[in-house]
Amino acid sequence: MSIVILSKNYASSSWCLDELVMILKCKSTSEHEVLPVFYDVDPSLLRKQLGSFEEVFARHEGKIESESGERGKEWMSKVEEWRAALREVADLAGMNLQNRADGHESRFINKIIKVVGDKLSRTIMDIGPYAIGIRSRAREIQFWLEDESADVGVAAICGMGGIGKTTIAKFIYNLNFSRFEGSSFLANVREISKQQDGLLCLQRQLVSDILKGRKEKISNVDEGIVKIKDALHFKRVLVILDDVDELDELYAVLGMCDWLFSGSKIIITTWHERLLRPHEVCKVYKIEKLDYDESLELFSLHAFGQSHPVDDFADTSKLVVEHCEGLPLAIKVLGSSLSGQSIGVWRSQLEKLKAIPDSKILAKLKISYDSLQDEHDRSLFLHLACFFVGSDKDFTITIMDECEFYTVVGIQNLIDRGLVTVDGYNKLVIHHLLQEMGREIVCQESPNEPGERSRLCNHKDSLNVLRHNTSARTVFGVNRKRSLEEFLDDSLLSNVWNSLKRYRLGILSQNSVGNPPADSNEITLETNAFAKMENLKLLKLGHVQISGSYENFPKKIRWLYWHGFPFESTPRYFPLEALVALEMPYSSLKHFSAGIKFLELLKILNLSHSHSLARIPDFIVLPNLEKLILEDCISNLRKLPRSVGMLKSLETLDISGCSNL
Repeated sequence: MSIVILSKNYASSSWCLDELVMILKCKSTSEHEVLPVFYDVDPSLLRKQLGSFEEVFARHEGKIESESGERGKEWMSKVEEWRAALREVADLAGMNLQNRADGHESRFINKIIKVVGDKLSRTIMDIGPYAIGIRSRAREIQFWLEDESADVGVAAICGMGGIGKTTIAKFIYNLNFSRFEGSSFLANVREISKQQDGLLCLQRQLVSDILKGRKEKISNVDEGIVKIKDALHFKRVLVILDDVDELDELYAVLGMCDWLFSGSKIIITTWHERLLRPHEVCKVYKIEKLDYDESLELFSLHAFGQSHPVDDFADTSKLVVEHCEGLPLAIKVLGSSLSGQSIGVWRSQLEKLKAIPDSKILAKLKISYDSLQDEHDRSLFLHLACFFVGSDKDFTITIMDECEFYTVVGIQNLIDRGLVTVDGYNKLVIHHLLQEMGREIVCQESPNEPGERSRLCNHKDSLNVLRHNTSARTVFGVNRKRSLEEFLDDSLLSNVWNSLKRYRLGILSQNSVGNPPADSNEITLETNAFAKMENLKLLKLGHVQISGSYENFPKKIRWLYWHGFPFESTPRYFPLEALVALEMPYSSLKHFSAGIKFLELLKILNLSHSHSLARIPDFIVLPNLEKLILEDCISNLRKLPRSVGMLKSLETLDISGCSNL
């Protein structure tokens, strides 16, 4: 900020005039405040350059005649520049000694101090040392802020936890607060509002910020709304509310916003994408995660203090960046924690992250989970994280609705909170760090006894419980289907021979034969391993042999996925009556119909790639079947039962690759 003291003799100094020109150039090219102080000078005389200023400029212009050639032209240009600068500064809002404090200089100086203090008291928000990807993600919001339309603007910055919503809001605030008559950045609204008198604290801070530090007594929320209205009325203000979780928090601070002066801008950051949609004048900006190059640069700056990895750490850096999957919070935390450590520590940390997620990252991500409105949505998220990542949304709804969930509204609530997204193929997508968070929440239900957890979603824990017949009465779902990554990490299958064997088992290629040879290393379990799982509704198996009687097998199973089902027909007492979805891809089935009962609830039947399949059940026993998948059942299946025409509920029939049908 520059304070220009304009006295009667100010223009007589060429040095002062040159300085004024430079100050005004700074004002036009940067966030530089200029306060003119008219010290016994009438601004109108300065603007018109009359009185003493007329005499001074007459002397300046007299020098032009004494200079010849280029020097004369340069001097003439300089005089015109001085005149323009004085006219410009005379038009600025300033302070006039004749009009302030009755001409008493000491009082006038105190007034100047107060004005300067108010103008410079607006605090710049700290956004951290490295703003990688921030400017590009703030561009659209900046365009909206610069819109000079008369409407009051309300905008929401949305996205999952750790994506950078608060950082972008601070960046936007720093760029724009000086353009408004008043501004306020209210941080941690959700957290503060839950404290005693938290809403009152937020209201008092807002009033104080807008009134340049003046304190107002506020006794209750309703009184606070009135005082905020008085403070903000007829002012163009910028207000940012960071981390808003409920509309009540917004209304308590700003009321309904309909009385705000035109040109004012309100920005909130929130996990809740649909929080502001009832407002007609509302923009929603969803923040996207960093791309790979941005992620690697941000990680390198935190880990090495430079924009690219050190040579010896290049490969490991890429693995860490891939683990973070574009989440700035995770990139910063891991980059800072690994900085200065040896390559051995880096590799050990990567291995640890596969088993134990970073606590700082999980704590931040868990906020969105904890903020879900009820236990229904929290439980649904855990089911999705453990069993349905990558599954079709409609398929998941079909199963979970039969498990007494209100799945459509539940998934929408999870989408609104940034916990789940749906891709262009209608698949459920969960950021893998959020998926790890969900699985860790399940693990913490019983850290040392997996059988006491509500879900078994880690293949090693599942195997341990099933092999040792551990008490597991509370288990709702079991996931024993191992991913390709888990197979590759298994030390028992690390040599070349076992890699070839895995290929023969159909793990590496969907085109390989799905029926395992008799001497394969499939896991063998007893049916009584499931006997205590009275509440089991979701069961996902892969390349597992189960021997024994199915008479005591859990009867409440709604979804059974068994990759590589090893039997030629369904065993006696096989629990099918409660099934909503039965999936047996790459099975050894020849006769699915043997001993089958009336399956009124079954809506999805997937027997794809079952190359030995010769017969499927009469559809009379499947009256509500909606989806039948027989893809690539090419061997002996010659025709569909005539009763297929009776299936009025059938929506999907996939017989691709079945050349004999």
